[in-house]
Parts: sequence; structure tokens; C-alpha cells
Amino acid sequence: MISPDKLLKAYANGIFPMADSHHDPEAKWYTSSHRGIIPLDNFHVSSNVKRIIRNQHYHIKFDKAFRDVMEACADRDTTWISEELIDSYCNLHDIGHAHSVSVYDREWKLVGGQYGVSLGAAFFGESMFGRAREASKVALYWTHQALRQGGFELWDTQFWSEHLARFGCIEISAYKYEKRLQAALKKSAEFNPVDTKNRS
Repeated sequence: MISPDKLLKAYANGIFPMADSHHDPEAKWYTSSHRGIIPLDNFHVSSNVKRIIRNQHYHIKFDKAFRDVMEACADRDTTWISEELIDSYCNLHDIGHAHSVSVYDREWKLVGGQYGVSLGAAFFGESMFGRAREASKVALYWTHQALRQGGFELWDTQFWSEHLARFGCIEISAYKYEKRLQAALKKSAEFNPVDTKNRS
């Protein structure tokens, strides 16, 4: 298992762990010459997702099912989320440095979610999943709401992808990322639960 102290020191230096498979006994450490970030003032979702949120189609909870969200994110044919990482991030969650948004249908079945790591005013999005219509995007929307309300300044996605670009994700150089990271680490923020009613 990776200690919380080791994880936080790694994130503070732009490094993050990934495993080769769910059963990999030891994760490897990575960084990148280019990083994906979502500028908090440039996040957006489709009108369809906004309509689902406005109609309160799902129940939303913050930090209530962290392990369940991680396990659901890992429940796919290929994954970098190992049992070691699940246990390690759950320990990080217990001390307030890892957070989750969970999305439930009207029968309170978990159908979507997202989790990540917080340090200073930086948030490192790790993974998300969806098992119902737009559920993963709804989780991402409420993550953004919590980050904005909590005073975060950097939303790291590690990598850029066409999928994340739909929400405003951009790619920047490692040099620019390091400057933004160090600035965010000097400030404080809280992953604040928000009023999930009547937001769009």
C-alpha cells in the first residue's frame, strides 16, 4: 500500500501512480511532458446534461461512497486502478485529501461517479464512470461546482483527450503546468458540497 504522505509528495511534484491491471501488486509512477487541465472558468456541459440536472433526474452525494466509486471506476475490461490503489486512496480520503461525487438513480442505485485528490488549491481528477444516461457527465458537473465553491484554482486531468475536450479540457506543457501547480499549492481550498437542487 502507498502511504498518504508518499502520495501527496508525488502529486506535489506532478507525479501520479498507475497500475498495469486491477491485480497488479505494485503501481508504477508517471509524469508527462504535456498535461491536461480543465480551466475552472471554461468548463461546460451540453444542454442535455443541463436539462437532466435541472430536472433532478439523479440524486447526488459528496464523499459518501468513496470506495464504491473507485471500485466502479475500476470495473472495466482494462484498468489502471488496482486493489493497492483503491486501498491507498481510501486512506487518503480518510484524512481529507481524496474526494468523490456519487450519482444515484431514483431507486438510489449507484449509476455514476468521479473521484480525485486535493492538495492546496489543486484538484487532481483521477477517474469517472457512468452506468446510466449522462451519469458520468453529471458527476463531472457537480465536481466542477464543488471546486468552484471551494476556491480551487487548478483542475488537473493528467492527460488531454477528445472526450475531456468536450468539457473544456486543454493541454499545456509540463513547464506551464509546474508553474500553475506550485502557485495552487501555496493556497488553500476545500472540496465543498453544494446545493444540488435547481442548478444548471
